[in-house]
Amino acid sequence: MAVHPLASLAGASLLASAPHAAAQDHSSHHATPPTQIPPPVQSVPADPHAGHVMPPPTAAGDNPHAAHDMATMDHLMISALGAWPMTRDASGTSWQPDLSEHGGVHDRRGDWSLMGHARLNLVHDRQNGPRGDEKTFVSGMIMGAARRDFDDGSTLNLRAMLSPDPFMGKEGFPLLLAAGETADGVSPLVDRQHPHELVMELSASYARRLGENDSVFAYIGLPGEPAFGPPPFMHRMSAMDSPEAPITHHWLDSTHIVFGVATVGWAHDAFKLEASSFRGREPDEDRYDIESPELDSWAVRASWNPGPEWSLQASYADVTAPEQLEPGEDETKLSASVLHTRRIGADGWWSSTLAWGRKTNDHDESKDAWLAETAFTPDGVWTVFARAERIETDELVAGPGGGHGPLYTVSKASIGAVRDWRVARNMRFGLGALYSVNRVPAGLEPLYGGDPDGGMIFARVTID
Repeated sequence: MAVHPLASLAGASLLASAPHAAAQDHSSHHATPPTQIPPPVQSVPADPHAGHVMPPPTAAGDNPHAAHDMATMDHLMISALGAWPMTRDASGTSWQPDLSEHGGVHDRRGDWSLMGHARLNLVHDRQNGPRGDEKTFVSGMIMGAARRDFDDGSTLNLRAMLSPDPFMGKEGFPLLLAAGETADGVSPLVDRQHPHELVMELSASYARRLGENDSVFAYIGLPGEPAFGPPPFMHRMSAMDSPEAPITHHWLDSTHIVFGVATVGWAHDAFKLEASSFRGREPDEDRYDIESPELDSWAVRASWNPGPEWSLQASYADVTAPEQLEPGEDETKLSASVLHTRRIGADGWWSSTLAWGRKTNDHDESKDAWLAETAFTPDGVWTVFARAERIETDELVAGPGGGHGPLYTVSKASIGAVRDWRVARNMRFGLGALYSVNRVPAGLEPLYGGDPDGGMIFARVTID
């Protein structure tokens, strides 16, 4: 995918009205230069392919708008939250390596800088075995951002993200060994991935520069993403090309959509410390509504980017009644992750993630999850991706009273590839497939028919 989300409803309208270059070809459509460009950020890597992969410089004599375009792009390369390159920003307030790609439709309207991006997947999914199923569905997202920089060095950023997931139905899509949330408010979803909300983010942030390498910021969202875990799977370069959700989702990033969040943070150069108050209850089965905010949970996260290729984080969350079907059960969560991205030639990259998560309930029962994933593209045309994960779960078999059952350790591995074609200046069309294998212990083999496999084929359209 080679593109990261920072998006708003303004960007959604922009996608319909303004042509836009791909992640390898950003343009800014006759933009006017900002009133003030922040000073250079010393931590921007010297790699010529770092950050925005910009088009070759054009002489002003050949293009009368070239100087304006370059000035706006220089401005957009600085984060809206502080004195670091924008490529470090992932979803919410999370960080990724500085050498990540960060594409989007760029434009300027008066004092506002706009950006938008879209990706839609048409997927046919087949999971084998007695507990498998088959389904064709649409997934993806439409995102955009509207940003205004003030003369005092502060920045206001508005974002939104929409998803077509609710149209796949409340039961989501088949995904063996996955569990979490509900389709009917009565029974949990097991061996399925739940759909995400129609509105995945409506947020605003305000940041104030304290110096060349220091800043403070505040972020609010309804919905939004608190300061916990690595960037969610649909926003990680190592995962975003795969339409398959990880079974570690509810350990590492299930809080990426909460209805009510307020975050404050401080950043100094390569280090960031932040804290959030948020609504602990996960979204209900109505994926079209905006639920009422209630800040009853909290999280803290420390992030460190020791070099342009690396991003590390450790986080903790105290979550009040996250599960709708277990309203009296609270949970604490721990997470740690390492993200690595390196550039390969002019258009290629290789990105990987290692992550661990732990959930502990009120009865001091802890369940761990491990994830390793990677994605590689040598040329921005072909992308190969793979994932291996292992979880400790008690949600695959119901207990005697209908609640959680025995604890099992299960694992999953998948590998796939996608090929993209440039069909228009602002649009790519891709075809891909993946194959997955699941491993279950002896106690689950009769239910799953041994170690079942599955696969997906998909077509996608990317506007970036």
